[in-house]
Amino acid sequence: MIGVGVVGYGYWGPNLARAVSETDTCAIAAIADASDAALQRAHKRHPTARLLSDWRDLVADLRVDAVMVATPVSTHFDIALAALQNGKHVLVEKPIAESSVQASILVEEAARRGLTLMVDHTFVYTGAVQSIHDMIASGSIGDVYYYDSTRINLGLFQRDVNVLWDLAVHDLAILDFILPAQPVAVSASGAGHVPGSPENMAQLTIFFAGGAIGHLNVNWLAPVKIRQTLIGGSRRMIVYDDLQASEKVKVYDRGINLADDAQNIQKLMVSYRMGDMWAPQISVKEALLTETEHFIQCINSKERPATDGGSGLRVVEMLEAASRSMKQRGQPVDLVKLRRVS
Repeated sequence: MIGVGVVGYGYWGPNLARAVSETDTCAIAAIADASDAALQRAHKRHPTARLLSDWRDLVADLRVDAVMVATPVSTHFDIALAALQNGKHVLVEKPIAESSVQASILVEEAARRGLTLMVDHTFVYTGAVQSIHDMIASGSIGDVYYYDSTRINLGLFQRDVNVLWDLAVHDLAILDFILPAQPVAVSASGAGHVPGSPENMAQLTIFFAGGAIGHLNVNWLAPVKIRQTLIGGSRRMIVYDDLQASEKVKVYDRGINLADDAQNIQKLMVSYRMGDMWAPQISVKEALLTETEHFIQCINSKERPATDGGSGLRVVEMLEAASRSMKQRGQPVDLVKLRRVS
């Protein structure tokens, strides 16, 4: 039985702790939070867990085999590094760290000690994204042309990260999971409208090797909540609407056919294909529970997590490049050159 310690029992920590308690192969050993009120809430739900006001005591606890970090982004690196140095496996809430330098250190430390390092990119573990990944991997979608996502709502305004690091991080993690092509450049523009807060709206474009393109629209200042993604392929197209109660993923046998002989090329180079639409059956199992089970399985089997530290590092590299581009009013940032410099 894996003993799990949860650091941070504010917004997301209770969800992580609940998922652990619902997983047969692990149990909550300790919970740390600087707030007495948070610890009182934790005690009601997890009465057998050791309650600590200092996370340093948790990562040093011999009963804790793995640490889940659900604290502000600015604290991720210190807590995760200390946990690894104490021989603990680590799952960190997204994003993995404030910078790619910090993320690289965590990846290297975990590899050196033979520990599991995983990032809480929860959407990767949804039945919808798993289904999309399988369709792309099988070739049924064909070559992926574009990924176009709208992820907007009213609030929740953050003070330590901008809207890219809060909302776009989800799509960047999904892209890292479903697309085999590597991102080569990033362009972003955005604006902030609340004094004392970072950018609350942004447009992000990711250019991939092979010609695929990703476009993300993220916004904390929208009158409605939208979570919709369009994926265009050479054979089929996908609409993924996360707010739908059922049929979150719809596949359209629609697109274009290019002329393949000289006579047709002279007349019309493109013809349109209007086929059927169907909604594949997807798992309705809670993503966080799937993720927690995967984390424990990776600890026991020493297999690489789907959202390992390397995935977290690649996402942070894209976020850093996007933030740099946004300061330059959308000037594209070459990811390949950026990696060489760093």
